[in-house]
Amino acid sequence: MSFTTPSGERVRRSAETEVKAEAQELHDKLKAEGWRVLKLGDKPKRTWDEAAYKWLMETRHKKSHLDDVCRIKWFQQHLRGRLLDEITRDVVANIAELKSIETSPATANRFLALIRAILRRAAFDWEWIDKPPVIRMYQVQKIRIRYLTPIQANALLSELPEHLADMTRFSLATGLRRSNVTRMEWSQVDLARRVAWIHGDQAKGGKPIHISLNETALKVLTKQIGKHNLYVFTYKGKPVIQVNTKAWRLALVRAGIENFRWHDLRHTWASWLTQQGVPLNVIQEMGAWESPEMVRRYAHLAPEQFATHARVVDNLLNDTILSQQK
Repeated sequence: MSFTTPSGERVRRSAETEVKAEAQELHDKLKAEGWRVLKLGDKPKRTWDEAAYKWLMETRHKKSHLDDVCRIKWFQQHLRGRLLDEITRDVVANIAELKSIETSPATANRFLALIRAILRRAAFDWEWIDKPPVIRMYQVQKIRIRYLTPIQANALLSELPEHLADMTRFSLATGLRRSNVTRMEWSQVDLARRVAWIHGDQAKGGKPIHISLNETALKVLTKQIGKHNLYVFTYKGKPVIQVNTKAWRLALVRAGIENFRWHDLRHTWASWLTQQGVPLNVIQEMGAWESPEMVRRYAHLAPEQFATHARVVDNLLNDTILSQQK
């Protein structure tokens, strides 16, 4: 269809139907809406495509921008050309159900969070719709923290090829995320001061991370000197990009370790610190977690710490009883 609105705007688009009567009905509806916008002050009808494009343009700075691009591309098969005020709670729920079937509820929630954010911005910032639909997230069961014992960790290290063993040992010593290890450059390391750092634009939380290098980390870094001018961890002269390799998976099998991901090395580091009495707020700072909630999942690993504090009540009660007896 092709027509000009009362305001002079040219509209050219497909009616997305092969039935002429339906196409004519949509044509007349759009022309009438154009008149109401100009003469009665109604809000112009905006489509999902316009909102998705505007969102991507306004959020290009986000670290998750490429993830948003991929998710919006998936949404297009269901929402292309649809008006924003037609995207109801039921429409979103039906789309979410399709995503939860092909992936998991947790992944579906990430898609739901994006569409909710776009519709909320369309309502409250751009004023394209009166109000966004209420979007419910899926209940996701909390997953048990997976970590290795020191014996299991050493068994894994003995089965890994040298370059992966070095990176694994460094991860266990620092608790750094995978990308911060694989992309670490020598410009981020000061061996003399025994420190390293992650720049804000490299960190998940967007804030710089300070790393105090212990003896294990220092030995690993010293071993890498001279292998590459720019990157710390390399294999055959090239920086290591992928760690979830066949060599990694086979080493897990030989070490008798199941259901373990590279990211679980970070959980292992935090679990070991907790078990050795390091306060959770210190672990939060060292691991650069943004909220205490992220660290509380390790609290159950510190029963001795809590037992020490719990005994404070024993002392108070016993002192009171003794004073009464006197």
